[in-house]
Amino acid sequence: MLRNIIRFNVRIYGILLNDQQHVLVSDELIRGEKYTKFPGGGLEFGEGTKDCLIREFQEEAGITISIREHLFTTDTFIPSTFDNDSQVLCIYYLVESQDWQDIETNTLAFDFSHGRNENFRWVALEQLKNESTILLPTDKSVVQILERKKF
Repeated sequence: MLRNIIRFNVRIYGILLNDQQHVLVSDELIRGEKYTKFPGGGLEFGEGTKDCLIREFQEEAGITISIREHLFTTDTFIPSTFDNDSQVLCIYYLVESQDWQDIETNTLAFDFSHGRNENFRWVALEQLKNESTILLPTDKSVVQILERKKF
């Protein structure tokens, strides 16, 4: 398996809670499969991890965030779910925003009626572990961390 790995894919994600202790998740259709994941995206060359996350939230959710604290960085080998030739390194931050109410969200999972293959919704913190579409291994690890964390 390692013979095919030729590059790193660095992904940066943010955990945003609203005033009701609901977590923002992103429902996405990726290569025909449904995934619920945390907002964020890929690190670009010349960009720091925090700047990447600030940019991703601005581009995807249309809001400005600030970084509160580091939550998790992958510490094991994770091959990419989507690319056969890359190893994924994921970094998760707890973020906050005064603008969280400005995010366009849906109440239904995977409601792509607006024409995009991505939509946001709020999930109660205590219900996050029951989200059957959180499939990525690093996201599952973060859900466990959030279950133990006191907010």
